[in-house]
Amino acid sequence: MSLERAKAHLRLFGRDGDVQEHDASSATVELAAQALGIQACRIAKTLSFLNGERTILLVTAGDTRVDSSLFKKTFGVKKVKMVPAEDVERRTGHAVGGVCPFGVPPEADVYLDESLRRFSTVFPACGSANSSIELSCEDLERCSGAAGWVDVCGGWK
Repeated sequence: MSLERAKAHLRLFGRDGDVQEHDASSATVELAAQALGIQACRIAKTLSFLNGERTILLVTAGDTRVDSSLFKKTFGVKKVKMVPAEDVERRTGHAVGGVCPFGVPPEADVYLDESLRRFSTVFPACGSANSSIELSCEDLERCSGAAGWVDVCGGWK
């Protein structure tokens, strides 16, 4: 189960006990914000993109959009392609609605977007459509094993 995979990963950092499971769905930014009683911008959404045999997992603030030209330039791809819904679980280790940067396969590279840094804490999912964890950006970077910070949602500033 995806939630258990995320918790097992977070256990390596002593944070598995901080995972929250909600009665209501948190499968979208809007639903997550509602379930948590916070602004949607503080939801750390994880988007999955194709990069040949590898997968790019991009964690951004809930109120941002990926700028295609910045994405292409940053990742050196000719075309921005999201992972098709039917391949999301295989490529990310998590089902649609619970994709997160924790417990992902070795073929997935996690990147954090600069749009997150304006918040003291953010709320990524934890592998299910009704889970989350509150983390500082520093803890998100540490716990996700992110390859780095990128700016591919440039319009948020």
